[in-house]
Amino acid sequence: MIYEMRTYSLAVGSLAEVEKRFGEAYGYRKKYSELAAFWHTEIGPLNEIIHVWPYQDLGERARVRAEVAKEPNWPPKIAEFVRSMHSEILIPFPFSPLLMPGKLGPIYEMRIYTFKVGMLPDIMKSWEAKLPERMKLSPLAVAGNVDLGEANRFIHIWAYNSLDQRAAVRAKAVQLGVWPPGGGAERLLTQANKIMMPAAFSPVQ
Repeated sequence: MIYEMRTYSLAVGSLAEVEKRFGEAYGYRKKYSELAAFWHTEIGPLNEIIHVWPYQDLGERARVRAEVAKEPNWPPKIAEFVRSMHSEILIPFPFSPLLMPGKLGPIYEMRIYTFKVGMLPDIMKSWEAKLPERMKLSPLAVAGNVDLGEANRFIHIWAYNSLDQRAAVRAKAVQLGVWPPGGGAERLLTQANKIMMPAAFSPVQ
């Protein structure tokens, strides 16, 4: 399983119209393959949408995109609002949950970490050991490394029912010693995050 994560920066004030047009066009697109998730940013870099498409592999992605290119009602008519586009292929960690339809949020935090060259095996090992206890406090939506896109980084997305719950969970995880995994400071170069909320048509809510 792979995920294509497409991030679009939008013109100020256009989000509602973009989501409306995207949702209408998605009715035609989903007969080829369905979304995993569609979010917009609330805190962090503003005026962004992130749509996540699951595929079995790059071959399926190429085949589906070739079929969709013949669809007259896709892509959604949002080009006038798009200021930049960015795509990454994410490979979930073997022990990560997969993005499945259902309600986990509605608050999602995407954390994007750049790691030092060669550190991914160590990061995965420490995450696998610590993650079960951390997930008892709040659900992980998905975690994985970027295979195509910006090299040497991984992305993890956590679900919360409110920002207050996020703060309480993070404090409790530290208090209990179940999170973060050890060695972060020695392995990481940069960290960034985004607080996101799902669109009405997103399979993940």
